[in-house]
Amino acid sequence: MVLITRSIGAVLILVGLAAYLGTGMESVTALAPAVLGVLLLVLGLLAGREHLHRHMIHAALVLALFGLLASAMPLMDLPALFAGEAERPGAVLASAAMALLCLAYLVLGVRSFKAARAGTAGD
Repeated sequence: MVLITRSIGAVLILVGLAAYLGTGMESVTALAPAVLGVLLLVLGLLAGREHLHRHMIHAALVLALFGLLASAMPLMDLPALFAGEAERPGAVLASAAMALLCLAYLVLGVRSFKAARAGTAGD
């Protein structure tokens, strides 16, 4: 999970930077995925330390859950995006990417926890 946490963090940073640059650097909120990505990346780096591993991964999963919830509202504009009528298509795309990444990370985290409980390697 450490490598996955770091990877998801890095991709979220790229999504946030792309969204910010795509909006002409006018909307600071476009950096929301990047902020979440930095936090996940830091937690992933800290999780590399054996005595912090479990706590940092749990914290990263909680942040991913918050990220998923935070990206839910803009996803309501997906139908408008597909119809070509979205007011802020970049924000909708960035939110969709953030939601998908957070959801995938949460699913992988739950699978890892189940594997750990079963006694198999989940990392």
